[in-house]
Amino acid sequence: MPGGLVALLDDVSVIARAAAASIDDVSVAAGRAGSKAAGVVIDDAAVTPSYVTGLSPARELPIIWKITRGSLKNKLLILLPGALLLSEFLPSAIVFVLMLGGAYLSYEGAEKILEKLGGGKHGETLEDPIEDPAAFEKQRTSSAIRTDLILSAEIMAITLNEVAAETLLTRAAVLAIVGVAITFVVYGAVGLIVKMDDVGLHLAKKSSAAAKAVGRFLLRAMPWLLKALSIIGTIAMLWVGGGIILHGLADLGLHNPADAAHGLQHAVEQVSGGVGGVLGWATYAAISALVGLVLGAIIVFVLHKVLKLGAH
Repeated sequence: MPGGLVALLDDVSVIARAAAASIDDVSVAAGRAGSKAAGVVIDDAAVTPSYVTGLSPARELPIIWKITRGSLKNKLLILLPGALLLSEFLPSAIVFVLMLGGAYLSYEGAEKILEKLGGGKHGETLEDPIEDPAAFEKQRTSSAIRTDLILSAEIMAITLNEVAAETLLTRAAVLAIVGVAITFVVYGAVGLIVKMDDVGLHLAKKSSAAAKAVGRFLLRAMPWLLKALSIIGTIAMLWVGGGIILHGLADLGLHNPADAAHGLQHAVEQVSGGVGGVLGWATYAAISALVGLVLGAIIVFVLHKVLKLGAH
């Protein structure tokens, strides 16, 4: 009996260690995958506040919650099963899914820049008067969830690419962890951003001089923050999109573009001394963004000038 008990306890300890190792593997893989998807996350957080622009402040958080629920459904009910099936039965297609998403991000970023440069508006804008607030809210929420589906697909594809060699269970756990964590981080941040002006207005009405000062600062900072988020989001789209294209071409055997970019990165690192790592990374990111801009501009030209799609 003691021998059997000792053997049982030993088996339990082995299982516990294996479970702990698996949890550790999942957490490490999730962290690695999440960092790779950072650029898309920045874009998602920068884009989403625009979907509540022009709506009643009382409806901002309920709308963001609707988008959050839609995002969780996108990731857990549609994209996660699809990603697992793809990795299990057609793993070679992952690189093409990634490149398709990279091309989309490049297109979105280039289109925003061209619009700022006077290239004309494409798609719906908020400039027209809102005649039916309920219908407008429904349309904006649906549009945000559709956009989230595309960005979430890219996040899940990037995540899947990072854990392609793991077991099916680990892949599923990592995809679920990254999907849920990113959703709440992004939309939690968005909720804080869109209510910042309300917090500022509330504080500005307080009797305390310190509270008033903070409130006025928030009110002044809000327009600049939204503008900065828009710029950061556009840069992130181009940088991530172009980087995905470079890596995808290398995976398909076309190494020269990625090798040239990395060669310039290493050259900058060698001549930059102590800040070489930062400047080298910035160099590669800038090249990736340039690749994304060129590719995106070509797609914009084909869609809006040749095919006449989405032009006002």
